Amino acid sequence: MCGADDFREESKRVPEGAPQSSGLKVAAGILGVSTVGLLVSTIVLAVQKNTATSAGAASKDCTAEITKADFGENKCSGMRPDWPNSECIVEGMGEQSGANVTKGYNGKKATDVVPITSPYREKGLCPVNVHWHLGTEHYSKGQYDEEGSGPIEFHEGRIGFQCRYYDKEDPRFSTPYDWQWCIGMTVGQTYEVHWPHSAAGECNSPWQYQTPFYDGVFCNLPADAIKGLTRQDVASNVGVQSQSFTVVNDEDYYYPDLFTGMIVDEAQGKGTDMAIYTGSTTGTSRSNEICSPFNPITWQVDRTCHLISASSFDKMCQQMESQADNMKDDLYAHGSRPLVTDELAADNHVQRKRKGRTLL
Repeated sequence: MCGADDFREESKRVPEGAPQSSGLKVAAGILGVSTVGLLVSTIVLAVQKNTATSAGAASKDCTAEITKADFGENKCSGMRPDWPNSECIVEGMGEQSGANVTKGYNGKKATDVVPITSPYREKGLCPVNVHWHLGTEHYSKGQYDEEGSGPIEFHEGRIGFQCRYYDKEDPRFSTPYDWQWCIGMTVGQTYEVHWPHSAAGECNSPWQYQTPFYDGVFCNLPADAIKGLTRQDVASNVGVQSQSFTVVNDEDYYYPDLFTGMIVDEAQGKGTDMAIYTGSTTGTSRSNEICSPFNPITWQVDRTCHLISASSFDKMCQQMESQADNMKDDLYAHGSRPLVTDELAADNHVQRKRKGRTLL
């Protein structure tokens, strides 16, 4: 891992998003989960926590590797259904993501599905993965849009929209960071982070976090149980948190835990101005012609872009490396799907400003 500095080939990139259902709790018969206990500390780390510095916070001895306990068989492995992408014009194709989340926006695709508007944990969902995209897949006018910029203007894996913070003359955006855990990351660049959640995940176990995330989403949902699920079941039991950041080499923007979910801080305006709607999984295998069959799932998207220290990201990657499942294919930025058209975006966008309550 040490010194890795370029993106892995696009063929290895995992598409984005994933579905389940309220019927998941009944149909799968597996949800005795009442609270979402996160198990960042259940895996044994052979690496000590380091003091963050602007030169490189999550320092690592490159001759050492993380030692993991033996947790036996990964019951989630291979649980992703074999559902191929389809042309968007196919009858019955559901709503898609990422959409415009500008305040006041609503899509044109009619849907009778209602998204989860309360914190996912209150509905028995737990995070089953974390990954991020190069640029943003969503669009928020004035925050991450066509006026944004960054040090990377083009990439073969497709770059999305960027935030408006970047200033190449400001050392916060131009001073290199000594990445120890994340792969191919760039200071000054915008990334959209996704935390897929599922009520059918292997919550509160060493196998809670999975790569690809679909394995985590469908972990406790056998194929025969999926057949009885309604569209509302899916949207009520599978959701994604989304938050966009510009990475800076400045420890004033350090946050200790990006791994377990989006940052919610009312005083700093993080995770409070939310767009909530139903859509689909994303990724570069989908477009406005080819759509994802994994829909409808709830999206809770922070409309505001935020600054985050490179060390915060690197610590998240270190936590990913410590999980029971191998998350190496999510340690780098995935390409971004083009913004979906109004005709593919759901007409159920909820305008929500949360105060005094988190969405974690």
